[in-house]
Amino acid sequence: MINREWHLVSRPVGWPKTEDFALVEAEVPTPGEGQVLVRNKYLSVDPYMRGRMSAAKSYADPYELGKVMQGGAVGEVVESNAEGIAVGDHVLHFFGWREYAALDARHAVKVDADAAPLSTYLGVLGMTGLTAYAGLLRTAAFKEGDAVFVSGAAGAVGSQVGQIARLKGASRVIGSAGSDEKVKLLVEEYGFDAAFNYRNGPVAEQLKQAAPDGIDVYFDNVGGEHLEAAIGRLNRNGRIAVCGMISVYNDTEPAPGPRNLARLIQTRGRIEGFLVGDHYDLQPQFVQEGGPWVASGGLKYRETVVEGIENNLEAFFGVLRGDNIGKMIVKL
Repeated sequence: MINREWHLVSRPVGWPKTEDFALVEAEVPTPGEGQVLVRNKYLSVDPYMRGRMSAAKSYADPYELGKVMQGGAVGEVVESNAEGIAVGDHVLHFFGWREYAALDARHAVKVDADAAPLSTYLGVLGMTGLTAYAGLLRTAAFKEGDAVFVSGAAGAVGSQVGQIARLKGASRVIGSAGSDEKVKLLVEEYGFDAAFNYRNGPVAEQLKQAAPDGIDVYFDNVGGEHLEAAIGRLNRNGRIAVCGMISVYNDTEPAPGPRNLARLIQTRGRIEGFLVGDHYDLQPQFVQEGGPWVASGGLKYRETVVEGIENNLEAFFGVLRGDNIGKMIVKL
């Protein structure tokens, strides 16, 4: 049996190129004691993976050159040498970018394929959903009546942030996205009060129109021009939760910072970055509250599904370009 897996063969400079990667054929691994062998069914590609392709020090170890990369995955156990996990069980783990993975059972989380589609455990009910929940409610300290602005609002995390804010009683929810189609989705399906296409004009001007009374919370997935515009519309005691800055991930030179940081003094505002890994204690609360939202249709989600391990790299490039609506998933 052949196991196809993606390796990083050179560290990208600027925008990643196809030749920085290789799809390698290897033998299907044999699980050792306390391990399981998983046939992956769905793989996740996410913007943070771009940072791991660099050797620069960050919150996660860089991918090793010449070795298979990692990422979220969900699949079926086809061999088990571990107690508590049986052949036929479905598990969530972080050994993606490959068709088969042998891993310690302690790194596998059983999921219920009957309760929800397997792919949702990589998105709305998984890490992206928890990222939205923790970032909005804990880091940004959202409270009922807040006006909320979300950048990258049609993406996997951003779309959940806006909907959770609405479910929690936001006075106004505004989103930005990169196409008119996505803007329409935000307003008509996800229930945003206003949305705009950042490609249609300066973000600051469009945000001022969409939020004439200012914003109390900004959930940042983009950085750059969006962050500066949000600071400019921040109300007194406003909060900014920095989840990602996809606009600068492929820059080869340091991006200039916002030019209006002094406004934080006037507004008594604050900016705080966060990582979902610091908030896994909220997972039970999120599942308890978010599960019924999903089941009732109150928390809607979209997935962009790409077929085949051979297209895993193109799916990743698509995330960096903003091609996806909702969570980008690779189906094997």
